[in-house]
Amino acid sequence: MISNKVVPQNKAPFSAYWVNRFLFISKDFRGLTQEQQIEQFIQMLHGQENIEDWQIQQAKDALMLYHHHFITGKAPPISRYTSTNITQKVTELPQLLSLMRANIRIKHYAYSTERSYLDWTKRFYKYVESLRKKNIHSTGLDVNDLRDYLSHLALVEKVSASTQNQAFNSLIFLFKNIIKVDVSNLGKTMRAKRGPKLPVVLTVEEIQKLFNNFSGKNLLMAQLLYGAGLRLMELGRLRVKDIDFETGLIFIRSAKGDKDRSTILPEYIKNSMGLHLEGVKYTHKKDLALGYGEVYLPNRLDHKYPNAAKDWIWQYVFPASNLSVDPRQQKIRRHHISGKSIQNAIKAAAKKAEIAKQISVHTLRHSFATHLLMDGVNIREIQELMGHKNLETTMIYTHVIRDMANAPKSPLDNLYKNTSLRNNHE
Repeated sequence: MISNKVVPQNKAPFSAYWVNRFLFISKDFRGLTQEQQIEQFIQMLHGQENIEDWQIQQAKDALMLYHHHFITGKAPPISRYTSTNITQKVTELPQLLSLMRANIRIKHYAYSTERSYLDWTKRFYKYVESLRKKNIHSTGLDVNDLRDYLSHLALVEKVSASTQNQAFNSLIFLFKNIIKVDVSNLGKTMRAKRGPKLPVVLTVEEIQKLFNNFSGKNLLMAQLLYGAGLRLMELGRLRVKDIDFETGLIFIRSAKGDKDRSTILPEYIKNSMGLHLEGVKYTHKKDLALGYGEVYLPNRLDHKYPNAAKDWIWQYVFPASNLSVDPRQQKIRRHHISGKSIQNAIKAAAKKAEIAKQISVHTLRHSFATHLLMDGVNIREIQELMGHKNLETTMIYTHVIRDMANAPKSPLDNLYKNTSLRNNHE
């Protein structure tokens, strides 16, 4: 660009920076022309708090010059890429999905979130298309479509409140980031309300009975879920470096709300955890010998530290049984164990234990908090261990304790305290 005198020499590094950044991101804009890719890239910059307006203008100018001098060979005036031009609405499904995927990855959302958001976008688009075929709906997507679809989910498909809210969050992201329609006023009116629910909690005896139906790695995972109060994917995403045997702590990275925290490494499982990690290390060495052994690194750390992906400390504590292709980067890696595998193991053990409660992975986390509270641990400390943003979330376990330990005596029991009445009844 300097040799062609397209940009002044003192501005060339900044132009090169924006072009390189665009080229890396544009791989996710499948199905769009390069002009559309540039427009969507600029739109994403508008949504980032750490990007100033003058930087956005600098990026526009650099990409306009790159496109017209090096791609098309035609160079219109810079004014073409003013902010008023970055407003093209995209309403075709392939483009919507491509832009959703790119925006989600720019924000470093989890892959499970990406799949969920894309799936709801497809379902929403299919619903609107069905209305078009019946001449009920015209071209384009608007807020009324969102309202209609959420009502359809609740009244026709009769989905749960949590499913409706999952759809709501996905489509709010679509309208806000892709279609560029203001939906800020919909939150209070369209989000499904859920009544207060008490969590299912096991007694200490029931926990022991459940654990008696586990073995090997599954037992270790169940003990960690209960002994450290982990969420499902917090367990799956644990790395070797996150287990600190010396301090007796487990470090949870980028948990719910993208927050880090520490929790308890139970003393009881330190030996079994050490033996388990020896087996994982042996598998990792075999992968390396075969030319693999690379693991996914978050936040583009693989670019900052090119060799870290094969380091032992970054490997998953509970890796998958087989190598697989990373759906985002198309590399062969050993991912962490799937959430479904953990859920199935808990479900199978609960069935064998014959405990008459609806037991899930989260039941162990609920039991962790409740049993700590029963042992006199301060509720603020439990809040920190659980990673709850608000104390009100943790306070729900005080209600569980009241129900378990301080339930009032039934009037029927008081009635039959009188032996003569009980004998007469018998």
